[in-house]
Amino acid sequence: MNALPEARAFLIADVFTEQPFGGNQLAVLPDAAGLSDRQLQSLAREFNFSETVFAVPPKDPGHSARLRIFTPTGELPFAGHPTVGAAAVLVGQGLLDPAATGGQVLFEEGVGVVAVEVTGSHARLTLTSPYLTAAEPPSRAAVAAALSLDPAAVLDCWYGGVGLRFCYARLADAAAVDLAALDQAAWAASIAGGWAEDLHVFAGELADGGRVHARCFVPSMGVPEDPATGSAAAGLVAGLVAREGRAPATADGEVRLTVAQGVAMGRPSLIEAAASWRAGRLAEVSVGGHTVLVASGTVTPGPA
Repeated sequence: MNALPEARAFLIADVFTEQPFGGNQLAVLPDAAGLSDRQLQSLAREFNFSETVFAVPPKDPGHSARLRIFTPTGELPFAGHPTVGAAAVLVGQGLLDPAATGGQVLFEEGVGVVAVEVTGSHARLTLTSPYLTAAEPPSRAAVAAALSLDPAAVLDCWYGGVGLRFCYARLADAAAVDLAALDQAAWAASIAGGWAEDLHVFAGELADGGRVHARCFVPSMGVPEDPATGSAAAGLVAGLVAREGRAPATADGEVRLTVAQGVAMGRPSLIEAAASWRAGRLAEVSVGGHTVLVASGTVTPGPA
């Protein structure tokens, strides 16, 4: 009889919230060294959260760890709430020391090295990845159909992203955001296979210091709705600089947004997002919030 694989420790946290059982759930395996891709994917399916994050030794010993981030159906090169949550949890449990890496946690991810500043339960990541967009915006009619909404409720829509791509839809009001429901058939017929397949919908003040009410549907990765999507918030605030031409107005500056998400799911989340520019160009994007540890234990991986 073959011996079972060695059990691994895990931690479960709620990210982008200060209250247990709010925010976005996250499973963190602090030591996933030696596990195969098959084992990582099966563990992510078992936890069945929007993302599970696995820490493995960094390729560069000057960094804190390499993060591998899995949804129930696949691996991501980057995601906001796993990065923020993993940093807060690993530092909070004494498993990482930011002082060893210049005062910030340095995670190797598919988009490069992501720096995270941790203060107590609060963590903030910084990205220097470029803002990406498509030459042609998505069809408003197609977006409305995918969201089961009247086309008049969709004020604007565009493609964009920093690290990950999203189809953004600005809706008429918070009521329209709450009314949205993903129509899988309409999504598959129009949005799926496009420049960005996942939908981030919002209403509110899209300006410096503004607050928006948002929801995010991630059907391409097997996540019907996500309670808090840091990567989408990053792309949204970056678009204020890169998409609307705010950066060239002055040599240096910064815009900030607060994104409230997950309310309709009963998991209210609060994401702080900011984008800065220097010499008229987007310089960096940051996403931050609080994390609450809610559980810990061990799990035995499946066959390699």
